[in-house]
Amino acid sequence: MVSIPVMRPKLPVAERIVPYLRAVDGSRYYSNFGPLVSSFEERLAARYGLPSGTVTTVANGTWGLALALAAQGARAGTLCLMPAWTFVASAHAAVNAGLIPYFIDVEPETWALDPATVLEAVRDAPAEVGAVMPVAPFGSPLSVAAWDAFRDEIGIAVVIDAAAGFDALVPGTTPAVVSLHATKVLGTGEGAFIVSVDRSIVRDLRARMNFGFSGSRQASVAATNAKLSEYHAAVGHASLDEWNEIRGDWLRAAQLYGAEFEQSNRLHLQRGFGEWVTSTCVVRTADVAVRRIEGALAAAGIETRRWWGMGAHAHPATQHFPRGALPVTKALAQSTISLPFYRDISAGEIGIVARLVRTALEA
Repeated sequence: MVSIPVMRPKLPVAERIVPYLRAVDGSRYYSNFGPLVSSFEERLAARYGLPSGTVTTVANGTWGLALALAAQGARAGTLCLMPAWTFVASAHAAVNAGLIPYFIDVEPETWALDPATVLEAVRDAPAEVGAVMPVAPFGSPLSVAAWDAFRDEIGIAVVIDAAAGFDALVPGTTPAVVSLHATKVLGTGEGAFIVSVDRSIVRDLRARMNFGFSGSRQASVAATNAKLSEYHAAVGHASLDEWNEIRGDWLRAAQLYGAEFEQSNRLHLQRGFGEWVTSTCVVRTADVAVRRIEGALAAAGIETRRWWGMGAHAHPATQHFPRGALPVTKALAQSTISLPFYRDISAGEIGIVARLVRTALEA
């Protein structure tokens, strides 16, 4: 029996969503870039200090990544270079766009790709590279400006998988895809948005998620149907209304964990955790200690999770794709674990988890 779950998503309560649902009733728009979706996109753009036309919503992050690759002309059959240390959805998105995932290793300190290292990997790749997909690991910040410069220099498609990056993202030209799944810090239930200061990319994306239609009933590009509904936008508006409260909840929980482990030299939180917010608390320690922590917490009815398993390359659906040497990914897969973390986790619950973790570390 679970006494403390690893995650408990919390979206706005019904009363806060109802005014937006009444707006849906009044407009009788339910999909197809209706008024709530349009105003939600405007609010998201404003949240990043961007003008109109720089954000488009999408049904989910996986489709967002695939469409962002297509919108930049990533050629089918070429390699999409990406970190092995990521969720498997990154690889699925490349496959959906007609590309072949090519897994490479991440930097040991940031757990992310470095543009300079990627440039070498592109040149040494076993086949033509048509795209690169950097990933913001568990929501930690990436330098989009550095990837803008990389994209300009190398001239191939780049899309940033910033699924958990709502809080830390600083947008640029390179399209970034942010998930709005219920498990993220700001959610609509299902959904995502794509942000780029290049409005032409955003316009192309909107056509690709709407049967190829752009101002007419003639399909202009190969496309799908991946629009966000007005009902999901209603939840999104309510979430934005309470964003300061939401962010405060995540920050409080992160700082409680930080205080519990700040004196430990054997267990480390992600760099900057508690300065930016995310919906997972991923810690790193020695391989054998991870197994002890898992066992000790499980015995107490406390859930843990290895969100990315052994890496995106290690699934039956992906293990046949090409890859480089992956020593850092292997080390991270064996030495990281996610502890219980949710908006309303109590100080007492965090204290229980921390005491059991410390005992396991001392064993």
